[in-house]
Amino acid sequence: MSATPPVGGGEPVEAPSRVGRAPHPLRRFLIRRVAQGLVTLLVASVVVFLATSAIPGSPATAILGRNANLQAVAEINHRLGFDRPIVDRYLNWLGDAVQGNLGNSSVDIAQGATSAPIWPIIRSPLADTTTLALVTVILLIPLSLVLGVWSGLKAGRWQDHVISTVTLVLISMPEFVIGSLLIAILFVASRLLPPVSLISPGVFPLLHPNILVMPVLTLLAVSVAWTVRLVRVGTIEVLRTDYVQMARLHGIRERKVLRRYVLRNALAPSVQIFALSIQYLFGGVIITETVFNYPGVGSQLVNAATSHDNTEVQAITLILATIYILINIVADLLVMVLVPKLRTSP
Repeated sequence: MSATPPVGGGEPVEAPSRVGRAPHPLRRFLIRRVAQGLVTLLVASVVVFLATSAIPGSPATAILGRNANLQAVAEINHRLGFDRPIVDRYLNWLGDAVQGNLGNSSVDIAQGATSAPIWPIIRSPLADTTTLALVTVILLIPLSLVLGVWSGLKAGRWQDHVISTVTLVLISMPEFVIGSLLIAILFVASRLLPPVSLISPGVFPLLHPNILVMPVLTLLAVSVAWTVRLVRVGTIEVLRTDYVQMARLHGIRERKVLRRYVLRNALAPSVQIFALSIQYLFGGVIITETVFNYPGVGSQLVNAATSHDNTEVQAITLILATIYILINIVADLLVMVLVPKLRTSP
């Protein structure tokens, strides 16, 4: 242990030790959020497994029909392991999932396949949905910030009224209505774009950008409507704060006030808004994918539920839950970075 000379005489004072120093606030926050995320994911896995197990019907009845021979149904259920205790089935499924094994398709196994891994089945739809979501997000974030901040700066004026009216109309319209209107305008009336977004399995959607236009516009219209309104509210609240008013009284140029004070402080609450939008784009695109026949994970989930492929439903839901949790963690970290005082909060 090193010692430092005393000030004004006296005994030497030992320098403070770095051993046992508290971790950085961001690191401590990240560790806590990851731990919470793992617990949340564990609870979600239990709920998903119990919910899918409680759904009436099975792959055997879906394949053989309602009037199927009971012995044949029992044989298929035995092959799938459905006659085992539910706790044993859950623990085996969870253990395999932790190791990266999402299991085998219940329907394919019921039809006699010896092996039908889930991941190759859902990999392409998941990639297609990710592409659709990322393209929408790339357009959503700057558009929402520009329109939301501008509407907040022009609060009460005609520009604000126009933006508020348009976003309110879009919020009141479901996805299938917006999608149908786009089909009527861009296909039926003008023949500019195809009405469906069919692509071959394994083909990257960006290689055919024309099929992405209408799904992206539909998702963008739904998402941007309420994100713009929330960013507008955040901007108005920041403009009314004392430090913004004081900066203006000190003669700081409006552009500098906007860049240094308004944008940064309005962006922090907007991060959570965008996080919710991204979560919706990954898990709530079922209607949009159905309208345009887009081969994403939403359509795959509907098909799996219809055919009682419980293993595939569980795998897709678990992946989506993991994506949700990761998005929340990243959003919380960004808020911590943008608002320094949060790093000093207990």
